[in-house]
Amino acid sequence: MPSTLAAVELNSYLPIFIILLMAVTFAVANVAGSLLIGPQRKGGNKGIAYESGMNPVGTARKRFNVRFYLIAMVFLVFDVEIIFLYPWAATFPNIDPGSPDSLVWLGRILFFLFTTVVAYVYGFRKGVFRFD
Repeated sequence: MPSTLAAVELNSYLPIFIILLMAVTFAVANVAGSLLIGPQRKGGNKGIAYESGMNPVGTARKRFNVRFYLIAMVFLVFDVEIIFLYPWAATFPNIDPGSPDSLVWLGRILFFLFTTVVAYVYGFRKGVFRFD
C-alpha cells in the first residue's frame, strides 16, 4: 500500500517537472539558436559592455534630473497599488453584502485608494509631472 501512495504523490509533481523541462529546453534552444543563426559581427564597439550603437565617450557618471527618479517612484507607487488590488478583487465576489465584514473590507480598500490618491496629488503639486 505505501508504494502506491508514493507513486500517486510523485504523479502530482509531474506537471511541475514538465514545466521545468519546457523552461530549460526553451532557454537552451534560444541561446543555441542565437549562437548558430545570429549575427557574428566583430570589431568596433561590439565587445564593449552596454554597447548601444554609440561610441562610449566621456564618463558614465552623468547627472540626471531628479524628476526622472520622482516619476519612477510614482510609477512604483501605482504598480504596487495594482499588485495589492488583485487579492482584494479576487476575494470581492466571496464577500457577503449583508455581513458587517463587508463594510470593513470596503473601508480598507477605500482607505488604501485614498492614500494613493493623496500621494498622486502631492506629486502633482510638487511638479513631478511637469517637464519644463
